[in-house]
Amino acid sequence: MIKNRLITGYRSFELNVFKDDDPKVAVVKNCLKLTLIPLIEEGTEWFLVGGQLGVETWGAEVILDLKLLYPNIKLALIMPHEGFGSNWKEEKREKLLQIKKRADYVNSTSHQPYENPSQLRNHQAFMLQHTDGAVLVYDTEYPGKTQYIYKEILRLKEQENYELVSIDFDMLQNSYQD
Repeated sequence: MIKNRLITGYRSFELNVFKDDDPKVAVVKNCLKLTLIPLIEEGTEWFLVGGQLGVETWGAEVILDLKLLYPNIKLALIMPHEGFGSNWKEEKREKLLQIKKRADYVNSTSHQPYENPSQLRNHQAFMLQHTDGAVLVYDTEYPGKTQYIYKEILRLKEQENYELVSIDFDMLQNSYQD
């Protein structure tokens, strides 16, 4: 039984989403919800996100909504470094702040401001080490930045029985049509 899962995937700009009222957001969130409910019912307790705009923040919002039906689940927001998101536009900072306020656990893997890419690699390693599986919104035909964590998850899957639940563009399209 998987107790801790990472939720990650594309950044909003990789999906050409620049506003929260874009219909694609509702499709991704609905698909995440339909994917997460059976995982919760199978025993997942903690969901970890890093706070990136896109799948991670949408996933956090879905978990926070699902807490009404499943009060036993928890959300951890673990950002890559201190001050993460501080240079974002006001409405994006506010979105992250709202998630911080409602998350069950908030921290960062580096307690220093951003200095170099090693903080991001260390953050990715931390998130994977502290989860037993991932829900990944990713399509191999459109790699983007998500390809790096995808490759690491595949490596873990082979070595450590790490569980990957993928949501690809076909699944998103089918979810939209339903």
